[in-house]
Amino acid sequence: MDLPPKNDRWKYRILKPGKAWTQWRLPLDLYLDRKKPDVFFTPSHYAPRFSPIPTVISVMDLSYIHFPKLFNSHDLYQLKNWTAYSVKKAATILTISKSSKNDIINEYKVPAERVIVTYPGYKEVKTLTPRVYGMNQLKTKYNISDNFILFVGTLQPRKNISRLIEAVSLLEEKNIELVIVGKRGWLFEEILETPKRLNIEKRVKFLENVNDEDLMELYSKAKCFVLPSLYEGFGLPVIEAMKAGCPVITSNVSSLPEAGGDACLYVDPEDTGDIAAKISELINNQKLRKKLIAKGHKQVMKFSWRKTAEQTLKVLKDLGGDYEK
Repeated sequence: MDLPPKNDRWKYRILKPGKAWTQWRLPLDLYLDRKKPDVFFTPSHYAPRFSPIPTVISVMDLSYIHFPKLFNSHDLYQLKNWTAYSVKKAATILTISKSSKNDIINEYKVPAERVIVTYPGYKEVKTLTPRVYGMNQLKTKYNISDNFILFVGTLQPRKNISRLIEAVSLLEEKNIELVIVGKRGWLFEEILETPKRLNIEKRVKFLENVNDEDLMELYSKAKCFVLPSLYEGFGLPVIEAMKAGCPVITSNVSSLPEAGGDACLYVDPEDTGDIAAKISELINNQKLRKKLIAKGHKQVMKFSWRKTAEQTLKVLKDLGGDYEK
């Protein structure tokens, strides 16, 4: 990630050593430094173990609570234990959906007023506007057909990709390909084996290294985008697809109805027949496609990183004091 250059309002300090940094080194610095900040903010789950100033943390989702078997033992221990104390000590917890907010309140028994929803935004860079070039270029570069549906996300069981592949195998439209864009995550092996098991290897393409501009092209050229996740803290690819003018099918669980609003077709993520039926309906119904694309453009307008930043800044000012230096 590129960070802003140092200036009068933005400075960097590196505290060493890095091991167990939030447990002892950071608290020590916060207590002993003569120029104490007014508030401590972290975009992660983990707050300083002890802090003399108000602390704000960010908890994106509680997937480690809902799907503990999808995490290795070290990460799971840290997520469960460090998040628990961080949530209890934080003055404010930021999260990215009402669904995640409810999960945090129910799991950690914190007052609702301490959990603030700040929806994420989408990339608004001019270079990420889909370029106008022929499908032939995408077909040649990625060895795909011009008749495909798209999935974008990390290859892991929570994304429910194996059921999506099974749904594609049920389609009567045997000329439809599934293009899966994403890096390999945790327990990805079964996902890679599923097309072979179902004898549809030629209809499923795994793409790992796709740049942002090409990704926008894939969104814009796809018959539809399908995200059948079992759980999401928000589901940014839903917004990215809508931004590119791609109709969306997604799950009717967790935060995904918040991201999609009335601009998506929703499926039961555990019902491959339902997923297949909705894909077939959307790729064959031009009126429905146009309706969802139009609604998607409106839904996208609800989200922006500027709004996220403004809401976050308000929380920090309220805790640390609204002043200008």
